[in-house]
Amino acid sequence: MEARKDEGMEAGRILMKESKTPPTVRIIHPRQPCNLQEERYTERVFTIREGATLELQCLVTGHPRPQVRWTKTVGGASERQADNGLGSPAIHSIRVDVYYLDDPVIWVHQSVGEMKEQFYSERTVFLRCASNGNPPVRYTWRRGREVLSQGSDAGVEIYEPFFTQGETKILKLKNLRPQDYAEYTCISSVRNICGIGDKSAHFSLTNLTAPPSIKLLLEDPMVVNPGETITLVCVASGGDPRPTLTWVRPGGEDLPRRSVVNGGTLTIPAVTVEEGGAYTCLASNHVGSPVKKSVSVLVRGLRKGRFWITPDPYHNDDNIQIGREVKISCQVEATPPEELQFIWLKNGRPLRSSERMVITHTDTNVSPGTTNLDIIDLKFTDFGTYTCVASLANGGSPEISIDVNISSTTVPPELTVPRGRSHLIAQEGDTVDLQCLVSGKPKPIILWSRVEESSAVAAVAPLTMPDGSAEMESYDGVLRISNVTRDMSGTYRCQTSQYNGFNVKPREALIHLVVQFPPVVEPTFTEVRQALGRAFSLTCRLLQAHPARLLRYEWKLGSRLLTVGQFSHQRDDTTYLVKALNREGYGEYTCDITNEVGAGRCTYLVTGKAYAPEFYYDARSALWQNRPRAYGFKLQWTQMEPGAVDRILAYRLGFRQMGQSHWWEQQIPIEGSIQKGELLTYNLTELIKPESYLVRLTPITRFGEGDTTERIISYSSKLEFQCGFEEEAICLFSQDKADEFDWTRHSAATRNTKYTPNTGPSSDHNGSKQGYYMYIETSRPRQDGDKARLLTPTFNSNAKSSASLSNSPTYCFSFYYHMYGKHIGALNVFLRQKGPTVTDTSVWSLSGNQGDQWLQAKVNIQPTTAFQMLIEGVRGAGIEGDIAIDDVAIQEGECTHPPSNNLRSLGHPSSPHIWPLSITLSMVLIGFQR
Repeated sequence: MEARKDEGMEAGRILMKESKTPPTVRIIHPRQPCNLQEERYTERVFTIREGATLELQCLVTGHPRPQVRWTKTVGGASERQADNGLGSPAIHSIRVDVYYLDDPVIWVHQSVGEMKEQFYSERTVFLRCASNGNPPVRYTWRRGREVLSQGSDAGVEIYEPFFTQGETKILKLKNLRPQDYAEYTCISSVRNICGIGDKSAHFSLTNLTAPPSIKLLLEDPMVVNPGETITLVCVASGGDPRPTLTWVRPGGEDLPRRSVVNGGTLTIPAVTVEEGGAYTCLASNHVGSPVKKSVSVLVRGLRKGRFWITPDPYHNDDNIQIGREVKISCQVEATPPEELQFIWLKNGRPLRSSERMVITHTDTNVSPGTTNLDIIDLKFTDFGTYTCVASLANGGSPEISIDVNISSTTVPPELTVPRGRSHLIAQEGDTVDLQCLVSGKPKPIILWSRVEESSAVAAVAPLTMPDGSAEMESYDGVLRISNVTRDMSGTYRCQTSQYNGFNVKPREALIHLVVQFPPVVEPTFTEVRQALGRAFSLTCRLLQAHPARLLRYEWKLGSRLLTVGQFSHQRDDTTYLVKALNREGYGEYTCDITNEVGAGRCTYLVTGKAYAPEFYYDARSALWQNRPRAYGFKLQWTQMEPGAVDRILAYRLGFRQMGQSHWWEQQIPIEGSIQKGELLTYNLTELIKPESYLVRLTPITRFGEGDTTERIISYSSKLEFQCGFEEEAICLFSQDKADEFDWTRHSAATRNTKYTPNTGPSSDHNGSKQGYYMYIETSRPRQDGDKARLLTPTFNSNAKSSASLSNSPTYCFSFYYHMYGKHIGALNVFLRQKGPTVTDTSVWSLSGNQGDQWLQAKVNIQPTTAFQMLIEGVRGAGIEGDIAIDDVAIQEGECTHPPSNNLRSLGHPSSPHIWPLSITLSMVLIGFQR
């Protein structure tokens, strides 16, 4: 870093009442779009080819510097929003239109009512060509090499279905003739937009053309054992062209991960129960509709064995009694259900159906299958262990055995809650056990659920168990909840299930759980900035707590106790007042609000640190040329909330060259108090070209250093300016005060209904009626010869020496103009240079009617000092003389292919004080607009 930090540095202060300015935003696209010339899209529509890289650039102004966010809305619109907290956020959007063309597909159909196995003479045939594309696809049909069009052949009709406009083109062959058996080609086209070439599809129509037919070479259903390898074979039994065969599962479900497809053959190795179900073979040859046939694959298996005991249904008694009937039921889910078979054992010996031991089975087509053992007139000799054994007739799956004991101790369940456990209190984070004691034999499974405590709660959403389900099972009657939270408070129900036990009315009990938690307070942390001697208050607010009684508060500064107290029933906050802040009053204030569970803490950090300065990025002519190897930069900023703390005494300025670690620092003293909105300026000089610098600025008060802010200063030798007048600020253009009238910002969409006809543009130069431009209104009271002058911002020339024109860089000044009307006056452009004296030099001029069209003018300029461009519109002899300009630009370097009406080569500017915030979407734009 060779810059001398003590030489050429200047500081200044300017009070700007409007230094804080709302944001403005504009989106541009540095890359050239591809566009439809016959469709006059506005500049807010960017067209791009699918697969290309989209780059959008956002130009933003405003102080403080706005925060920027990109969003994409439905339909392909990219929206850029800038917000700096002043007024409403600035929003600008651009619609991205992606051009693409998919391969066309031809489908062949025969007229309804005439469909036969083959397409033969005296029948009507439709060839439908469909393709997706943007812009809308245009179709061309060919028969052989002959181009077919509507009316070119009496036997051919070409049309688009009303409901698929632009998506489909149908070729109708009426009463099929021998010459109609031919090779047909459908060509889809988007007219080579964005270089997208035409695509085509072919179909050969013969007297053998027929829709597909298929058959499955297997049994339906296919019943297999788990672990076997199965092969599903589908073959085409007809169709020309030869159909394509594919295997699918209903509902779009994927084929098994290990499956192998070879044409019409699907192989599934080591099939599992979960892989059973329907499989469909689909055949298509683009003739008629696709055909399909399905097969069911049944993988043998037994699942979910259950039992229940039903006491005598003819007596109102839940107990088993000698001399009465008792039924034992056993239920199993089986695949396939017709192979399910049951046997009953008593004490390990086979049991046959008899008059007292009646065995019945449900229909084999009903799933799950159930078997019942009815014991009539129960005797002591009937006590024992009864076993239900379920199996599949053809094997393939292990059998399921269920033991049920019938004895004098077999009694229905009873459910109770242990003493003192019906109302539980736990603290947040604990592990809590809810327990229901179940008696009876056999012991049933216990089902746990939550109980709605009011209809209002039920209307909002059903309560769920800790695992998110509506119900949980427990085999020992205990529901364990780990890491319990406050939202788990409430009433829980334990209930006996009606399976694996007695088939009687469920027994149930309720347990109420209360989860206690420490107070929840706000704010949890707040920074308070205060000057010495001021009074202020700190408030800690209670949001919720359980229990909410006997709440205490305690205020501290660091470890020093300030005050304590207890909440009353009417208050939910506590406030601490500082009457006059002294140096010992700076620090961390805490307020702890406590209950018997714990404490919630509010924390306030009271500091005298100054807020961060806010760099002013919209400084005009911020960068200038200092010497051939050096440049200067005008650093400007405002101070955020300068009156919040003690007076700012100085700023610590640090800067370093990017890529290096060494910092140069110095203090900028400040005299007097800084006002809110006051713009401070400090000139950095002797910065080395073309290096960039990181600059940081820190305010200093008697408290010490405040918050630091940073920015990067970059050198640019290629300075560019462009303005489409889309924003009301019109890119800092200004009206010359020495002219007779002003230029007007205008949009065709807001044109006055009383406008003068036969003059002026009907849109901006991009063809948008919503787009803006500048124009001169020549209606009364304007008179012949009146002038309106518009000035660009002031730009610093990159001239190396003002003494030699040959050392000055060349710039290209360009703009679009519209001069239409029989009374058109003149449009003149001047280069205004601001040397020791201000000079205006004519660089371009044109007069008279140029037709109802936008034209572009380019002129080379070569300024030797700071300069502006002056655009002058001169009123002609009548009211039909409106002149408009649009899209003004200045670029370093000579103009490329300048129009013939530029006058001479003189000069150019610098950046328009706009931050280019760019987004590059380096991705394949597939489906962006589709």
